[in-house]
Amino acid sequence: MSDAPRPVAIVQARMGSTRLPGKVLEVVAGRTLAEHQMERMSRATSLADVVVAVPTSPADDRLVETLAARGISVFRGPEQDVLARYAGVAAATGADPIVRMTMDCPLIDPEVIDAVVETYRAGDDDFVTNNLEPTYPHGLDLEVFSRAVLETAHREASTPFEREHVSPFMRDRPERFRLGNVRSPRDLHHHRWTVDYPEDLAFVRAVYDLLYREGSLFTTDDVLGLLARRPDIAALNAGRAAAAAPASLPAGR
Repeated sequence: MSDAPRPVAIVQARMGSTRLPGKVLEVVAGRTLAEHQMERMSRATSLADVVVAVPTSPADDRLVETLAARGISVFRGPEQDVLARYAGVAAATGADPIVRMTMDCPLIDPEVIDAVVETYRAGDDDFVTNNLEPTYPHGLDLEVFSRAVLETAHREASTPFEREHVSPFMRDRPERFRLGNVRSPRDLHHHRWTVDYPEDLAFVRAVYDLLYREGSLFTTDDVLGLLARRPDIAALNAGRAAAAAPASLPAGR
């Protein structure tokens, strides 16, 4: 499958998070969370490009300026209708297939991205993710789907939930779409590595303070090793991690 088109990653981001406003521009280890995540995604060999899908709201102008100053591609679309935003990026770039991620996962693992993309490319599923049955830490989630499936969802999805969360229309119709799931070699779903709350930001700051070195990439195993040595860091957002893992990626809008 090496001659198959490499996908474009579309990463949704906004400043107006209701739980932690402005989180994507919080500074950790000298860089914003958005910059750290983009750096880690750039290490995935399976991606042809990464585009950040940002709302047209004036509140998001600073995010767009920050990304553009780093040479990062940005597309702007409706704030609430994130599905339309994705369809707009796909139409503008010709992306096919598409990798969906959210810009609140600064520990995203490029090897996990490549594994999920390769599973999609090697099979005949319409939609492949690694959290239909969660086994990865929450924060290493991604979805891969064809442009045709995205266009079908954009055309037919009618509920606010389906429009905001992008993929429920696809995930909830196994009679229409072939769904695939990638499992972690170890069940790690009890870990919470996404940033939704102040406790999550404190956790990520602690991890970056101890593991991040400019020009190098720490791995999922490095994080797990750190948490084994420093249970106090894992405890920073343990209350949030104790909640059940989501059935899909967060809205992230």
